[in-house]
Amino acid sequence: MALPPENEKRPASDTGHEIRQLSVSSSSSDETAAEGQGSKSSTRGGRYHPRASRLDDIEDIDDTALGRLASNPTRVRTRSRSRSNLPPPPDGGLQAWLQVVAGWLVIFATWGYLNSFGAFQSYYTSGGLPSASPSTISWIGSLQGFLTTALGTFSGRLLDAGFFRPTFAVGAALQLAGIFAMSASDHPQYWQLLITQGILTGIGGGILFTPTLGLVATWFGRRRGFAIGLATLGNSTGGILYPVIVRQLLPKIGFGWTARVLGLVNMVCYVIAFLLMRSRLPPRRSGALVDWAAFREPVYVLYIVGLFLFVWASYYLFYYVSFHYGFLFLTTLRPRAFSIISSMTGHVLGLSYSEASFLIMVINGAGLPARVLMPMLADKIGALNVITMCTLSISVIVFCWFAVSNVPGLYVFTAFCGLVSGATQSLMPTTIASITKRLDMVGTRMGMCFSIISFASLTGPPIGGALQSAMKGSFTGAQVWAALSTLGAGLCLLGARFYQSGGKIKVRC
Repeated sequence: MALPPENEKRPASDTGHEIRQLSVSSSSSDETAAEGQGSKSSTRGGRYHPRASRLDDIEDIDDTALGRLASNPTRVRTRSRSRSNLPPPPDGGLQAWLQVVAGWLVIFATWGYLNSFGAFQSYYTSGGLPSASPSTISWIGSLQGFLTTALGTFSGRLLDAGFFRPTFAVGAALQLAGIFAMSASDHPQYWQLLITQGILTGIGGGILFTPTLGLVATWFGRRRGFAIGLATLGNSTGGILYPVIVRQLLPKIGFGWTARVLGLVNMVCYVIAFLLMRSRLPPRRSGALVDWAAFREPVYVLYIVGLFLFVWASYYLFYYVSFHYGFLFLTTLRPRAFSIISSMTGHVLGLSYSEASFLIMVINGAGLPARVLMPMLADKIGALNVITMCTLSISVIVFCWFAVSNVPGLYVFTAFCGLVSGATQSLMPTTIASITKRLDMVGTRMGMCFSIISFASLTGPPIGGALQSAMKGSFTGAQVWAALSTLGAGLCLLGARFYQSGGKIKVRC
């Protein structure tokens, strides 16, 4: 058979195949090292057949530019390397589960400590801060909770950039500095507590919280929901134990030493977590602080709007327990409502301090099983599917708000609120990871989400209080607003699921 002349132009299809081979060969060693596994290719009939995913990297190359690319293969190599796959999560193993343990410790020491503010507020309102009103005191805890979530945009991006350990160290140092600074006096002034317990510990917790959950998410794929659910158990566990510690120690050893004990507990948790936690993904140093492209994705936008509406109403919903049966503080701005149940509930129902404080443990304890079972279900049928069902369920609970009028009803209502709310909160980070295509973007997108919904936690309770004030103390307006908000949250998540599944019903998403 005669060979074609050397200067004869080859067909475009052959040239394209040659370029594809060049791209694959130039990047195969890099991608093999990144993925931790060999290239799954074959040679049938003496020809190289790359995987389909390799071809996807260059399918959008214009055919008219093939000649130029052939003469400059560096361009092909750069493109392929920039779009190489990230290493897949191990989804188990000792190192991965140690991240869950460390995550539990961090959530326990951040949100668990924050949950103890209810016991502190009882102390402040009963004589610790005699010159400050309860609504003024509540600003301490309000700022602490707001900052713990609002700083996620900044701290989450630091995780993706590969700065987890220095970020962790700074956050832990700031929170511990705030705790030990507030312990400097047995009779601190209001402004001192606002700076130390409110702002400083809030900033420290905000630096720690989002990167920790994002890091745990990067170690798991198929079991991600279960792993994050176990880590968020620290929230409910801390919500039970910290208030008990504060309530038992304050009368015996005083305010200063109680704060020091809490600081020592948190210090031990952070030291252990710092030694255990390891970043797995290569750093993504380039990229903006905010992923603006996420707001062009209907799934992400609907999900954020749904969570905002859920947090907006649910934080005021918890206030209902204290408002309806306690003092009618129309301007209280404390977003973590269960933190002040113990200080208000007993005034109308005649409950003792310890009995009223038990409601805090009811809310947090009821969420414990849900934080394990719902994430396990999410791993099987999809996180977005499960969180949508949970949000619609809490909407039903809010519509049952009108029927609560006695002590047994109060406890049942509180338990169901804690159960469904705990399930929803444990699935928030899992769902963000599931709808994020790149694992090295999880920290950024998770931080964006938490920063946005932090404003819902800050504004929800005062909106409900303003509605009560406008209706001269009646809860009807606030009940309608909360019910419609939770219903809107469920519908938004249902819309996000529709886009994610392509309108199909029996789809894991």
